[in-house]
Amino acid sequence: MKIGIVIASNDAETCWNALRYGNFALGQGDEVKVFFMGKGVEYQKIGTDKFNTVEQAEKFMQSSGKIYACGSCIKSREQEGSEMCPISTMKDMYDIVKESDKVVTF
Repeated sequence: MKIGIVIASNDAETCWNALRYGNFALGQGDEVKVFFMGKGVEYQKIGTDKFNTVEQAEKFMQSSGKIYACGSCIKSREQEGSEMCPISTMKDMYDIVKESDKVVTF
């Protein structure tokens, strides 16, 4: 199954759980893509010891998960794109939604 996950929250626990879900789905053999938008692009800065968002994202990428992030949202926060938060477009999000069997939002 192809799963799309859209994360628009900068709540550490929410982002952590969304990425954990993505990791679980990858472990089940699904193809998973995550698109961060809005406040979600801040996920690398908001992690805590209890809700380590970066650790979950690293595990996700090492397990062949794909991460995308809204370029406009990144730029509006004066951030730069990175491997863990690559600048992407609305077309990328559109493609994820269009090709996914299921889409989950957080």
